[in-house]
Amino acid sequence: VFRSSGHSTGLAGAPKTSWPELVGLTAGEAEKKVKEDFPRAEIQVVPPNHFVTTDYRTSRVRIHVDSSGKVERPLRTG
Repeated sequence: VFRSSGHSTGLAGAPKTSWPELVGLTAGEAEKKVKEDFPRAEIQVVPPNHFVTTDYRTSRVRIHVDSSGKVERPLRTG
């Protein structure tokens, strides 16, 4: 598998692991795109100023949103 900027490409159809292009979209729009790329993703929408656990799960994608519900940082698995 070749990796470039956190994206999996090429061999064996490896799933994508980050989505920097989704910053600025709504949480719903971002979730839809992640599910298109990574159907087994467990999505968690994280509101501003909320704490999250530090455990790492390859199937989890957290969507950190601002007060208007827009994605505020690049999404990645973990």
